[in-house]
Amino acid sequence: MLLTRDNYAMVFWIAVVRAFFALALMVFGVEEPERAAATLEKPKPRFSDAWRLSRPFWAVVGVAVVLTLARFSEAFLVLRAQNVGLAIAIVPAVMVVMNIVYALSAYPAGVLSDRFGRQGVLIVGVSTLVFADLILAFTTSVPVLLVGVVFWGLHMGLTQGLLATLVADTAPAELRGTAFGVFNLASGIAMLIASVVAGALWDIYGPVATFLAGAALTAMALIGLLALLARFAEGNKNVGSEHGHD
Repeated sequence: MLLTRDNYAMVFWIAVVRAFFALALMVFGVEEPERAAATLEKPKPRFSDAWRLSRPFWAVVGVAVVLTLARFSEAFLVLRAQNVGLAIAIVPAVMVVMNIVYALSAYPAGVLSDRFGRQGVLIVGVSTLVFADLILAFTTSVPVLLVGVVFWGLHMGLTQGLLATLVADTAPAELRGTAFGVFNLASGIAMLIASVVAGALWDIYGPVATFLAGAALTAMALIGLLALLARFAEGNKNVGSEHGHD
């Protein structure tokens, strides 16, 4: 039994609720501070600026791309809910649960990263997606599926803002706009590819293969993240030792 057109419409309206809130905040809640005329005269951005970005930045983009490939469209959560037998009338509630968990976990994630460091929070967040994928791959019951959805939303809250901070940390101040543009472009392309591949896996091999592939890609992203953070730690250690000899 398939979702009706009305239910699909409800799913996508729920998915864009955050976008409408963000747009309203930008329009009504953000004011541009007054600046001197000289500070407003800046060179136009050029595509070639992207190649001036550092290797650590491109490493962050690489990890984010692999992670995005693992985190395909949340519409597959809805399909999985229907697949395990959740009543069609309440299937869209899956998106509601995921977004609520995402929203509630984002602020505590920021607080924890400020207090204990973002590295540990990021590692926990990426690991959480592995658990979510494994749960969603093997579950045959609605309650367990909802646990997987909660883990998925928790992963979003723990990682999304902190990945952006890594972009800011690894990009020169004068190129941060370019850096975020490249980061979002790469993530968007990866999301499109991920959703197409996930759909193909679902059609050919079924939902188990789709979520297992997601878990495998997430594990790869986690390994890349650990290597990246180790490099950052080594770099900071070297900088500290150089200052100590001055």
